[in-house]
Amino acid sequence: MNNFDAGSVYSVPVYGSEASGRTNASGFGGQVDNTKTIADLQQFVTEFREHDAFIYRDRLRANCLRKEWTLEVEMGHLIGWSEDLASRCRNEPGDILPLFEIAIRNVARMLLFPTAATEDARLERQKAVPEIQLQLRSGSRLMQFRELGASNISRLVRLPGIVISASTLSSRAIRLHLQCKSCRHVTSMEVQGGFSGFQLPRKCTAAPTAGEVKDCPLDPYAIVHDKCSFVDQQTIKLQEAPDMVPVGELPRHLVLSADRYLTGKVVPGSRLIATGVYSTFQAGKSRRDTPVALRTPYLRVLGLEVDREGAGGFGARNFTAEEEEEFEKLAKQPDIYEKFARSIAPSIFGNTDIKKSIACLLFGGSKKILPDGMRLRGDINVLMLGDPGTAKSQLLKFVEKVSPIAVYTSGKGSSAAGLTASVQRDPQSREFYLEGGAMVLADGGVVCIDEFDKMRDEDRVAIHEAMEQQTISIAKAGITTILNSRTSVLAAANPIFGRYDDMKTPGENIDFATTILSRFDMIFLVKDEHNEARDATIAKHVMNIHMNRATDASAVGEIDIETMKRYISYCKARRAPRLSAEAAQQLSSHFVALRKQVQQVERDNNERSSIPITVRQLEAIIRISESLAKIELRAEVTEAHVDEAIRLFRTSTMDAVQAGNVDGLTKGELMEEIEAIEKELRQRNRLAVGRTLPYSSLRNFFVTQRGYTQHAFDRCLMVLERSDVLQFLQQRRLVRRIGV
Repeated sequence: MNNFDAGSVYSVPVYGSEASGRTNASGFGGQVDNTKTIADLQQFVTEFREHDAFIYRDRLRANCLRKEWTLEVEMGHLIGWSEDLASRCRNEPGDILPLFEIAIRNVARMLLFPTAATEDARLERQKAVPEIQLQLRSGSRLMQFRELGASNISRLVRLPGIVISASTLSSRAIRLHLQCKSCRHVTSMEVQGGFSGFQLPRKCTAAPTAGEVKDCPLDPYAIVHDKCSFVDQQTIKLQEAPDMVPVGELPRHLVLSADRYLTGKVVPGSRLIATGVYSTFQAGKSRRDTPVALRTPYLRVLGLEVDREGAGGFGARNFTAEEEEEFEKLAKQPDIYEKFARSIAPSIFGNTDIKKSIACLLFGGSKKILPDGMRLRGDINVLMLGDPGTAKSQLLKFVEKVSPIAVYTSGKGSSAAGLTASVQRDPQSREFYLEGGAMVLADGGVVCIDEFDKMRDEDRVAIHEAMEQQTISIAKAGITTILNSRTSVLAAANPIFGRYDDMKTPGENIDFATTILSRFDMIFLVKDEHNEARDATIAKHVMNIHMNRATDASAVGEIDIETMKRYISYCKARRAPRLSAEAAQQLSSHFVALRKQVQQVERDNNERSSIPITVRQLEAIIRISESLAKIELRAEVTEAHVDEAIRLFRTSTMDAVQAGNVDGLTKGELMEEIEAIEKELRQRNRLAVGRTLPYSSLRNFFVTQRGYTQHAFDRCLMVLERSDVLQFLQQRRLVRRIGV
């Protein structure tokens, strides 16, 4: 019986519980089991080796010498060492991980102080090595937010997502220093991690001295904050990726609690995979706010894998050998560029050049950081401006599906804060924090903005900086910061009058400021041309699609969407082409010719072009050339790539600049012809007041005999009709003069 009087506590489990029922032969449970677990984990850290290198032992020694008290462990290595330990880590992380940290600390002490014989040296050794943080890197299956349920609580999970806000660092106490207010007795108390609360002792635990009666009141202890031990803690809000959200649902988010070396690693907009313990905490300021049994879930972070590049997501750097071989073979095909362009929205007829420009946008050019720190963007921006019913929105929707990272938004429902970033106030701490908008969430991908012309001007101005400098500067509510938005912008818009009016110049049709237009690398005017043969082909194509006969090559892409997505990620991760000397020479001479051409157009029309050709447009052609080389997995841009880039630029932006010139006439020459036709009509009495003539005879006289252009003649008749001088009869076959 003497052993029991000594004050030691012995426990004899009658029924071995499932969780801690691994009792040893002597029958004494948890404590001996924990000692054995710690010994097994110590053995793993010291003896695990890969290619004759003790990786964890060496890594731990290096970290400790640098005064970094942390160690990252690969779960795959632990599974190979002991499946039992790995499964306990997954299923009982709350029990095993503290033991793992004790084991790592013991190994660190042995590594740093191998010869500590005396008791004093051993105590000194214990003080010199603080607690060491365990970071886990797992290769297990990624879970989605909507799969998390009650069965996952207290289990190890791995979640991908986007950081929408990150709090400032706060200090959380891990060891409290307590002092009795009455008898000044001092004690300390451990505090468990996460959001879980703690309860101070209700009674003083000091043993009374001889002849003294203790009369300490209830709740005697006060916390002495100066002597407590603290660690950094950060709260991160993680939202599921936009492509994982089902239609009609709001994106879900989860609170992450990171501490010590895992803090300060992420900013809003970062894409990451978080490994941690799915836990719960009591929400609300008091117990009366929420029922006792109802708890809010959160993730206690044990490892963060941050996608630093923002280019193609996490899949960009883990391609299998078979995939790499397939992509290299695909890139060597002579018509890969044409094939890729044909695979973009194959159910949409025509628009070949627009599809080719979208292919360039998906791959992007090469971003460059100059020696003075200046950044040059590699992302390509495209604007489609044109008539309704030309499948602009369908192209945008397809790009959202095929781009590895994409956000689709409509201009009417997008505010400046929704596109860039907003400042929110945390309801609990009352602190301000940043929440990233669409352009921050699409960092490294594409933002598709539909109905671009319906946006308010002040909202459109907000994306100027994001489109050229690729950053978003925030100065609100005392927060001044810069967020990354390395995105391509694909925008679709209608002209001012709903449809493009050929009678007006581009400046009169386009309701955008020069500042925003110069930031688009390619501007396409998509017109709904009336052409009988083309209309018949489109009608047949649409009928086939609606009758589910779209099995021919015209409606099925040659490359499937999943392959396109992976190929884009592969090209972005592996190639950053540069200009060759010949290509650079060709580009510079061509830019001078383009500027001269625009100058001539401006001089002829006697007004500044609404679509500017600036140095930005030279950089645009360079980016398009680089993206064409990237599609073919080339490291250098050749003259053939430059020729195609110049052709694309001419069919898009340069055509838009010269759109006011009809039938080879400048605006000034056209107005002169219209005035001359009007003068002849009024003076020569070819059409006296009240007289009616066939439209064909009038056209023969002015176009065939007098040599005026058809366009000038039609426009003159239209102007006179609006002025109530002429009237058309019998479906425009007859023309009657009704006014002077």
